[in-house]
Amino acid sequence: MGKYRFETDEHSMFRDSLRKFLEKEAQPYYDNWEKERMIPISFWRKLGEMGFLCPQVDEEYGGLGLDFSFGVIINEELERVGTSLVGVGLHNDIVVPYIESFGSDEQKKRWLPGCITADVITGIAMTEPGTGSDLANVQTTAIRDGDHYIVNGQKTFITNGINGNLFLVVVKTDPKAEPKHRGISLLVVEEGTPGFTKGRKLDKVGLHAQDTAELFFEDARVPVANLLGEEGKGFSYLMEKLQQERLVVAIGAQIASEDMLEMTIDYVTSRKAFGKPVSSFQNTQFKIAEMATKVELGKSFLESLIEDHIAGKDVVTKVSMAKYWLTETARDISVECMQLYGGYGYMEEYKIARRYRDIPVASIYAGTNEIMKVIIAKNLGL
Repeated sequence: MGKYRFETDEHSMFRDSLRKFLEKEAQPYYDNWEKERMIPISFWRKLGEMGFLCPQVDEEYGGLGLDFSFGVIINEELERVGTSLVGVGLHNDIVVPYIESFGSDEQKKRWLPGCITADVITGIAMTEPGTGSDLANVQTTAIRDGDHYIVNGQKTFITNGINGNLFLVVVKTDPKAEPKHRGISLLVVEEGTPGFTKGRKLDKVGLHAQDTAELFFEDARVPVANLLGEEGKGFSYLMEKLQQERLVVAIGAQIASEDMLEMTIDYVTSRKAFGKPVSSFQNTQFKIAEMATKVELGKSFLESLIEDHIAGKDVVTKVSMAKYWLTETARDISVECMQLYGGYGYMEEYKIARRYRDIPVASIYAGTNEIMKVIIAKNLGL
């Protein structure tokens, strides 16, 4: 696909250097990471050395002070390698911005430099075994006791749960608050905190190299100095930041669709059946034409959204549309492409098989597509 309208020569150079880096440091090892069910921390450190971790952070904390457009390029190029690299985008564009926006100067000095070098790898702990999309009903409590909060509860499906050592945890600091969302706060919990333990690495259908885990808090003592922003403001902070999280997921889905279309065109033009290329059959041509149209429409919609988001506009409704439509489109495309590959599409050595496994979860995480439709309907005044 073509470049975005906002891409300058600086963006192109950034993309080229990142692509070359990934060709050398990620692509040759990716299959192995999938087998080992882990992306090594050494790879995170190399990303940091090259300036690909949190480039948006202010220079005073060690960042490059770049805008989100560079984050878009990082997310795209990582997705081209494989979806198991989503933990990097989560760290760069989802968790660290909370520290940048709501952290005190002291907290920023403490955590941000490490986020840029991979000495600190972050995760966000929202989901619980009994609470997914219904954030106001989280059960994990943080009760003030002098200079500490005593945290009790359990979180699950936490991206970067194994490699991570700094977690933004959604807690109830006031379990009796009415309405419930007023009792929610954000607490930063560091690995090694007494009473905080990590559970097993969860075994997933796809995203095999991505470390997803459970987190447990049993009378965990977290310093009050680790409260992010104000007590009771957690819910509004989440609402403010979820737009970017959902945009990141939409970008990944779009790139997955582009990648699948590209590889399938290559495959059907080289593969023969009944003595001629599979691409010469009208059914193949129609399927490819339909998918190419969806990819093109998705790209245009996404580009306008990214531009609006960088300009600071409130595009929650459209982002919800993009997150829902692009992830479902990617899922449809994975099914169609696998079919066009025939039996080979079901073989692990072909990348389409991995795409087919990796894509469905994008309809679930960062707010399910059902929740996206609820948001869209509400904002349309229904």
